[in-house]
Amino acid sequence: MNTNLSDPAFWSRLQFGFTIAYHYLFPQLSMGLAMFLVYWKWRALRTGDESYNQAARFWAKIFGLNFAVGVVTGIPMEFQFGTNWAGFSKYAGGVIGQTLAMEGLFAFFLESAFIGALIWGEKRLGPRYHFLAAVAVAIGSWLSGYFILVTNAFMQHPVGYQIEADGSMGIASLRAYLLNPWAWVQFAHNQMAALVTGAFVVAAVGAFYALRGLHPTQARLYLRAGTFAGLIASLLVAFPSGDQQAKMVGRHQPITLAAMEGKFQGGTQAGVAVMGQPDVAARRLDNPIEVPGALSFLAYGHFGSYVHGLDEYPQETWPDNIELLYYSFHIMITLGTIFILLMGLATLQNLRGRLESSPLLLWVLMLAVPFPYIANTLGWMTAELGRQPWLIYGLFHTREGASRIVSNGNTIFTLIGFTGLYFVLGLLFLFLVGREIGHGPEKEVLVIAAGRDGRRRVPEESVAALGSGLGSNGNGAAASSKERSL
Repeated sequence: MNTNLSDPAFWSRLQFGFTIAYHYLFPQLSMGLAMFLVYWKWRALRTGDESYNQAARFWAKIFGLNFAVGVVTGIPMEFQFGTNWAGFSKYAGGVIGQTLAMEGLFAFFLESAFIGALIWGEKRLGPRYHFLAAVAVAIGSWLSGYFILVTNAFMQHPVGYQIEADGSMGIASLRAYLLNPWAWVQFAHNQMAALVTGAFVVAAVGAFYALRGLHPTQARLYLRAGTFAGLIASLLVAFPSGDQQAKMVGRHQPITLAAMEGKFQGGTQAGVAVMGQPDVAARRLDNPIEVPGALSFLAYGHFGSYVHGLDEYPQETWPDNIELLYYSFHIMITLGTIFILLMGLATLQNLRGRLESSPLLLWVLMLAVPFPYIANTLGWMTAELGRQPWLIYGLFHTREGASRIVSNGNTIFTLIGFTGLYFVLGLLFLFLVGREIGHGPEKEVLVIAAGRDGRRRVPEESVAALGSGLGSNGNGAAASSKERSL
């Protein structure tokens, strides 16, 4: 990033970067939790086991709170296109406006229309239609993500456009624009990363309940679903989605690839830096520890492939903050590797029946919640810093997109306002979510639903409470045994 504090583009970039990074803390959890809600509603419909419905009800409340704050924090970004990025909007609005409108009209309205039915309409809708409401919410959530990612993919790899008579961009092929190959790869990578976030949050709440000895059935359900989904999603983030994303960058943005790895000199059998410190002034990577040939293979599929170095391109085409780009990329990769190892260990312990009796591992799962958010933020920093100095790669410079009539003072004033507002919103969100977790899943009546085999299933905590209550007159054990057989 250009750190010239007198440059209006610097402050506009800083404000947009802050607001969008904060906003994305919420959509990633919404998209991740949506799949869990669908899964639990499907399992409840298929088996009649009320514990799945109980899980869906509890997490639907968390989803609703997260969705509401995501909406509030997303609105200012739309206005910034006009206020702070008027040049960009004038040039590319005829293209990116298409998908931004589609996201609002189709995806957002679908999600918001059914989220109320999901949270409050279970009794009126019945099991099947309530399951369909969960599916509609999930489709809306993921479709919203796709439309936004198509917009970003166009900025990374512009396709399907034409230059109009007035010099602005227009749509030449809507099909090509919507089916941008970069968008497909980015969507797969992004959605799997969002699922990682959802899985870590679900597993963390399960670990919290297990450590406190609360809601044992739900704790077991959250831990089992969260750790298994987290392992699968973490693997898919790395391969094939992450692998294909690296190849896409190597094919279409070789300068970005070189900057991400601190490669100043090109060559064959290029290695991936496990450790090193980029020295841009000296054009070298200090103290490098590399895996030979790994970058050539990841980017082009062959260990002997040639990887271009930054020295092969004019310096004005380099990303303008190589150091931050380099560290963002490498910390993200490190965290992704840790996620695979952690969720793999947790899944193994769960299969062995020892996860709930492993307090150290439960503590790690509970305290690991912030790290998927950090990894997702670093991933987006890698994408956006790597695209610089372009707003639309190879076509439109970032310096040309900033509004010329918005003063630094105005931008700093609104940035301070957003910081204060988002701080308050964050505290309110954490308070409300903490209160829901403190209340826990709602208590159910003892006998609720019949499974396919005709046996009626009862939440274990309800049985335990009944047994405890009857235990005072000597019939507790017998009652508990009898109720478990219902």
